[in-house]
Amino acid sequence: MTQNMKNARRRIQIITLGGTIAMRNHQGGLSPALGGDALLDFLKEIDFPFQIDKVEFSNVASANITFSDLIRLAQHITSLNRDDYVGVVVTQGTDTIEETAFALELLAQSTINIAVTGAMRSASHRSADGPANIISALRFLADSDGTGEVVVVLDDTVHSARYVRKTHTTKLSAFSSGEFGLRGRIHEERLKAYNKAPTPLEKLSVSGDISGANVLLLPICFDQEAPLLEHIVKIGPAGLVLESLGAGHVPQTLLPILEKAARKIPVVLCSRTNQGPICEHTYGYPGGEMDLLARGLISGGWLPGIKARMLLKLLLMNSPVDSKTRFSAYVRNFF
Repeated sequence: MTQNMKNARRRIQIITLGGTIAMRNHQGGLSPALGGDALLDFLKEIDFPFQIDKVEFSNVASANITFSDLIRLAQHITSLNRDDYVGVVVTQGTDTIEETAFALELLAQSTINIAVTGAMRSASHRSADGPANIISALRFLADSDGTGEVVVVLDDTVHSARYVRKTHTTKLSAFSSGEFGLRGRIHEERLKAYNKAPTPLEKLSVSGDISGANVLLLPICFDQEAPLLEHIVKIGPAGLVLESLGAGHVPQTLLPILEKAARKIPVVLCSRTNQGPICEHTYGYPGGEMDLLARGLISGGWLPGIKARMLLKLLLMNSPVDSKTRFSAYVRNFF
């Protein structure tokens, strides 16, 4: 009996976007090579309790995925609600996998669970990890309820989309959920859950027009040059995310520029440490977080800069008028 005959209505779709998982060595360097069918050919040898459909969405390095791509991807996944799908696996490059997963958590208006996965080693590597990661993603979907949860699955670990971060350039265990802990682990071909799925976030509806929602991400460093920041602000971004020093601090020479910018656009304060939340009631000196928040900057809370930028850009695309208020509301409900 084929897996289609065993359960014709229980369906999972695997959507391939490219990335290292689909790359092979060509003339001394890795580049996209395997289309969806070739990448997933190994699944024919494995018996799963559901029907698996395949869609090749793109075949690019993840640095070349765009906001327009993510919007189209989320719309496609949303459309699967009416076709009796119970889960989706998205494969892509790991460089931007945490941003894709977070965007899908915000945009995919679906009760279908989504497992985003990739590989740290190419398809031509002697110990490629891609097939194992795809299998683990399918195991997660087989053992989870359809509540619209979005996770990242690599190296047998399961991370909630809003918590996961890439913390190493090449290790197989490159991803971490930090202080919040793993959502779970694939153990003996089953999901062993360590934490409950986080409370769903309010979904955003956005169009493919991103022309008026440019959001810049800027790290703050030792003795940052004020003229450089002033030039950046003059470019006229719709929003600015700062990866500030420590718990939310900047050199005081930047204060006039930042205060002026915060009167016109959302300016979000995150930490360049990427671990721990921005303080709000601790440091009161000029350039400390209390001073910056009083000048109109917005706390990014626990969000790292790349996810704060993702959220702010999508909010600006959705409704720029109240983006500051809504950003703060999202931050309060994340954790």
